[in-house]
Amino acid sequence: MAPSPAEAAKSDPAAAPTPAPLPTPAPLVIPAGTVLEARISQALSSARNRAGDPFTASLERPVDIGGREVLPRGARLRGHVSTSRSSGRMEGRAVIGITLDSVEVNGQDLPIVTSLDTQTSAAHKKRNLEMIGGGSGVGALIGVLAGGGKGAAIGALAGAGAGAAGAAATGKKDVEIPAETVFTFRLKSSLTLP
Repeated sequence: MAPSPAEAAKSDPAAAPTPAPLPTPAPLVIPAGTVLEARISQALSSARNRAGDPFTASLERPVDIGGREVLPRGARLRGHVSTSRSSGRMEGRAVIGITLDSVEVNGQDLPIVTSLDTQTSAAHKKRNLEMIGGGSGVGALIGVLAGGGKGAAIGALAGAGAGAAGAAATGKKDVEIPAETVFTFRLKSSLTLP
Protein backbone atom coordinates (compact mmCIF):
# COMPACT_ATOMS: atom_id res chain seq x y z
CA MET A 1 0.00 0.00 0.00
CA ALA A 2 1.37 3.43 -1.01
CA PRO A 3 1.92 6.00 1.73
CA SER A 4 -0.44 8.98 1.92
CA PRO A 5 0.92 12.41 0.86
CA ALA A 6 1.16 13.48 4.52
CA GLU A 7 3.14 10.31 5.41
CA ALA A 8 5.38 10.84 2.38
CA ALA A 9 6.06 14.46 3.46
CA LYS A 10 7.05 13.29 6.94
CA SER A 11 9.53 10.77 5.56
CA ASP A 12 10.90 13.03 2.76
CA PRO A 13 11.20 16.73 3.80
CA ALA A 14 12.08 17.75 0.23
CA ALA A 15 8.67 16.53 -0.93
CA ALA A 16 6.78 18.71 1.60
CA PRO A 17 4.77 21.50 -0.01
CA THR A 18 6.25 24.94 0.67
CA PRO A 19 3.88 27.48 2.12
CA ALA A 20 2.99 30.42 -0.10
CA PRO A 21 5.00 33.57 0.77
CA LEU A 22 3.14 36.18 2.74
CA PRO A 23 2.34 39.28 0.70
CA THR A 24 4.66 42.19 1.40
CA PRO A 25 2.70 45.06 2.91
CA ALA A 26 2.55 48.15 0.74
CA PRO A 27 4.86 50.91 2.00
CA LEU A 28 3.26 53.83 3.80
CA VAL A 29 3.49 56.97 1.71
CA ILE A 30 2.82 60.45 3.05
CA PRO A 31 1.69 62.40 -0.03
CA ALA A 32 3.04 65.73 -1.23
CA GLY A 33 0.97 68.60 0.13
CA THR A 34 0.64 67.06 3.60
CA VAL A 35 0.78 69.74 6.30
CA LEU A 36 3.47 69.51 8.99
CA GLU A 37 3.05 71.82 11.98
CA ALA A 38 6.46 72.34 13.58
CA ARG A 39 7.23 73.88 16.99
CA ILE A 40 10.66 75.54 16.75
CA SER A 41 13.01 74.56 19.61
CA GLN A 42 15.19 77.68 19.73
CA ALA A 43 14.84 81.39 19.00
CA LEU A 44 15.84 82.55 15.52
CA SER A 45 16.63 86.10 14.41
CA SER A 46 17.55 87.94 11.22
CA ALA A 47 20.20 89.75 13.31
CA ARG A 48 21.95 86.58 14.57
CA ASN A 49 21.19 83.75 12.17
CA ARG A 50 22.54 83.32 8.66
CA ALA A 51 21.44 81.17 5.72
CA GLY A 52 22.42 77.57 6.40
CA ASP A 53 22.16 77.74 10.21
CA PRO A 54 20.48 74.57 11.51
CA PHE A 55 17.56 74.39 13.92
CA THR A 56 15.47 71.66 15.49
CA ALA A 57 11.72 71.42 15.97
CA SER A 58 9.06 68.94 17.02
CA LEU A 59 5.87 67.90 15.28
CA GLU A 60 2.98 69.78 16.91
CA ARG A 61 0.19 67.54 15.54
CA PRO A 62 0.40 63.90 14.48
CA VAL A 63 0.10 63.02 10.80
CA ASP A 64 -2.61 60.47 9.94
CA ILE A 65 -2.90 58.56 6.66
CA GLY A 66 -6.11 56.60 6.14
CA GLY A 67 -7.02 56.86 9.81
CA ARG A 68 -3.62 55.52 10.91
CA GLU A 69 -1.11 57.71 12.76
CA VAL A 70 2.13 57.56 10.77
CA LEU A 71 4.05 60.44 12.39
CA PRO A 72 3.42 60.98 16.11
CA ARG A 73 3.14 64.32 17.85
CA GLY A 74 6.60 65.24 19.13
CA ALA A 75 8.51 63.57 16.27
CA ARG A 76 11.86 65.34 15.92
CA LEU A 77 12.35 67.57 12.88
CA ARG A 78 15.51 69.21 11.61
CA GLY A 79 15.66 72.26 9.39
CA HIS A 80 17.79 75.20 8.37
CA VAL A 81 17.56 78.94 7.85
CA SER A 82 17.09 79.33 4.10
CA THR A 83 17.48 83.12 3.95
CA SER A 84 18.37 85.85 6.42
CA ARG A 85 18.77 89.55 5.86
CA SER A 86 18.93 92.33 8.46
CA SER A 87 17.17 95.60 7.86
CA GLY A 88 19.01 98.82 7.13
CA ARG A 89 18.82 101.76 9.52
CA MET A 90 16.48 103.85 7.36
CA GLU A 91 15.17 101.47 4.70
CA GLY A 92 14.99 97.83 3.71
CA ARG A 93 13.05 95.13 5.49
CA ALA A 94 14.57 92.31 7.50
CA VAL A 95 13.68 88.81 6.31
CA ILE A 96 14.23 85.34 7.72
CA GLY A 97 13.12 82.15 5.97
CA ILE A 98 13.18 78.58 7.28
CA THR A 99 12.54 75.14 5.83
CA LEU A 100 12.53 71.56 7.13
CA ASP A 101 15.11 68.98 6.02
CA SER A 102 14.31 65.74 7.85
CA VAL A 103 11.93 63.94 10.20
CA GLU A 104 12.92 61.20 12.63
CA VAL A 105 10.97 57.94 12.23
CA ASN A 106 11.88 54.92 14.40
CA GLY A 107 15.29 56.43 15.20
CA GLN A 108 16.09 57.12 11.53
CA ASP A 109 16.28 60.61 9.98
CA LEU A 110 14.33 60.62 6.70
CA PRO A 111 15.01 63.50 4.29
CA ILE A 112 12.04 65.69 3.40
CA VAL A 113 11.50 68.70 1.15
CA THR A 114 9.05 71.30 2.44
CA SER A 115 7.77 74.72 1.55
CA LEU A 116 9.55 77.76 2.94
CA ASP A 117 8.10 79.89 5.68
CA THR A 118 9.32 83.48 5.84
CA GLN A 119 8.86 86.36 8.25
CA THR A 120 9.41 89.96 7.14
CA SER A 121 9.79 93.06 9.32
CA ALA A 122 7.50 96.07 9.07
CA ALA A 123 8.30 98.97 6.74
CA HIS A 124 10.43 101.87 7.96
CA LYS A 125 8.74 104.77 6.16
CA LYS A 126 5.84 105.62 8.46
CA ARG A 127 7.88 105.40 11.64
CA ASN A 128 10.78 107.36 10.13
CA LEU A 129 8.44 110.07 8.81
CA GLU A 130 6.84 110.36 12.25
CA MET A 131 10.23 110.77 13.93
CA ILE A 132 11.49 113.30 11.37
CA GLY A 133 8.18 115.19 11.30
CA GLY A 134 7.92 115.13 15.10
CA GLY A 135 11.45 116.50 15.40
CA SER A 136 10.63 119.23 12.92
CA GLY A 137 7.50 120.23 14.86
CA VAL A 138 9.32 120.33 18.20
CA GLY A 139 12.14 122.37 16.63
CA ALA A 140 9.68 124.84 15.12
CA LEU A 141 7.93 125.29 18.47
CA ILE A 142 11.23 125.97 20.20
CA GLY A 143 12.17 128.41 17.41
CA VAL A 144 8.88 130.32 17.77
CA LEU A 145 9.36 130.62 21.51
CA ALA A 146 12.96 131.70 21.10
CA GLY A 147 12.88 134.01 18.09
CA GLY A 148 9.59 134.26 16.25
CA GLY A 149 9.08 133.39 12.54
CA LYS A 150 12.75 133.22 11.54
CA GLY A 151 13.52 131.17 14.64
CA ALA A 152 10.66 128.79 13.77
CA ALA A 153 12.18 128.03 10.35
CA ILE A 154 15.64 127.44 11.83
CA GLY A 155 14.16 125.37 14.65
CA ALA A 156 12.13 123.26 12.19
CA LEU A 157 15.25 122.46 10.14
CA ALA A 158 17.25 121.62 13.25
CA GLY A 159 14.40 119.49 14.62
CA ALA A 160 14.01 117.59 11.34
CA GLY A 161 17.74 116.85 11.38
CA ALA A 162 17.50 115.60 14.94
CA GLY A 163 14.46 113.46 14.02
CA ALA A 164 16.31 111.94 11.06
CA ALA A 165 19.31 111.20 13.26
CA GLY A 166 17.00 109.57 15.83
CA ALA A 167 15.34 107.45 13.13
CA ALA A 168 18.74 106.35 11.83
CA ALA A 169 20.03 105.54 15.32
CA THR A 170 17.05 103.43 16.32
CA GLY A 171 15.81 102.34 12.89
CA LYS A 172 16.96 98.70 12.58
CA LYS A 173 13.95 96.38 12.57
CA ASP A 174 15.07 92.76 12.71
CA VAL A 175 12.77 89.75 12.69
CA GLU A 176 12.74 87.80 15.95
CA ILE A 177 11.18 84.32 16.12
CA PRO A 178 10.79 83.22 19.75
CA ALA A 179 11.43 79.61 20.75
CA GLU A 180 8.24 77.50 20.79
CA THR A 181 6.74 79.35 17.80
CA VAL A 182 4.64 77.02 15.61
CA PHE A 183 5.12 77.18 11.83
CA THR A 184 3.15 75.37 9.12
CA PHE A 185 5.00 73.65 6.28
CA ARG A 186 3.78 71.53 3.36
CA LEU A 187 5.64 68.54 1.94
CA LYS A 188 6.73 69.36 -1.62
CA SER A 189 7.30 65.71 -2.46
CA SER A 190 5.92 62.48 -1.01
CA LEU A 191 7.68 60.66 1.84
CA THR A 192 7.88 56.85 1.87
CA LEU A 193 8.15 55.46 5.37
CA PRO A 194 10.32 52.38 6.04
